Amino acid sequence: MKKVAILIWMFVLMLCAGCGKENQPREGQAYTIYEVNKEETKVVERTIYTTETDSDELVKLFMNELCFVTDNAESRPAILNAESLLSFDMIEGNVTIDFSSEYSSMPVMREILARAAIVRTLTQIEDVKYVTILVEGNPLLNRSGVPVGVMTAEQFLDNSGNVINTEEIASLSLYFADEDGKGLVPVNREVVYSSNIPLEKLVVEQLIKGVREDEEGAYPVLDPNIKINAVTVRDGVCYVNLDSTFLAQTTGVSAEVTIYSMVNSLVELSDVNKVQFSVNGENELTFKETMPLSEVYGRNLELVGEAE
Repeated sequence: MKKVAILIWMFVLMLCAGCGKENQPREGQAYTIYEVNKEETKVVERTIYTTETDSDELVKLFMNELCFVTDNAESRPAILNAESLLSFDMIEGNVTIDFSSEYSSMPVMREILARAAIVRTLTQIEDVKYVTILVEGNPLLNRSGVPVGVMTAEQFLDNSGNVINTEEIASLSLYFADEDGKGLVPVNREVVYSSNIPLEKLVVEQLIKGVREDEEGAYPVLDPNIKINAVTVRDGVCYVNLDSTFLAQTTGVSAEVTIYSMVNSLVELSDVNKVQFSVNGENELTFKETMPLSEVYGRNLELVGEAE
């Protein structure tokens, strides 16, 4: 898709002004357009139908819908002012959206909700895997002044797959494998997550999701099909209960690196000093014949040095 300047974009808005109307015919595929409730406390949904199948055209349609003001008094469009949208384009699965400085003037919570709505809406398109937001051509910064970077739909989901409502931003220190699978690579990752998820569970979820595109030099340690049964903390010990996929995984990463990837990541949290693992509630097992799950593991930074 060629980059769309603001004048062209406004023309597109006029052409498509009717496509968000609530009485549109229910023809074609249903898609969800994410919006922000009037209290600006959560993301809400509305459904549209379209027979369009071309990815570039769907991006145009969805961008229009993200600006569309409906008759519903309980919701607001994710993009409050269409004129703040300077341009957008899609290259190799990444939609890059450039806003004017007005975007940065939104309250923090409102901006996070808008970001979640935009990303969740656009990534429904099969060819769209990532979304990047710019402000006046520069990377969008979070409230800590760190670039938000490339975003995926998974960053805005809670563990049940629902769109986040009450959001928090967590800066996590995660440990993944090096290229040989014999050492650990530290990765600092910012995550927007549902506030009802304990940070300990969030850490394990992020390790299972694997490495992001911009985290160079780091490699996955866990099978993405692993399910979390429970993650709890008592007296400084984090108890991680995974399903049997954990024992059967074949990632090419050493057993020690796999275990200490989780341990080192979890003990970065203030309330965790040690970690014990179990599989379906049982800990009288050994992971890859070398790492007994009955043991309570503490931090091991020697493996981090091997990653260099």
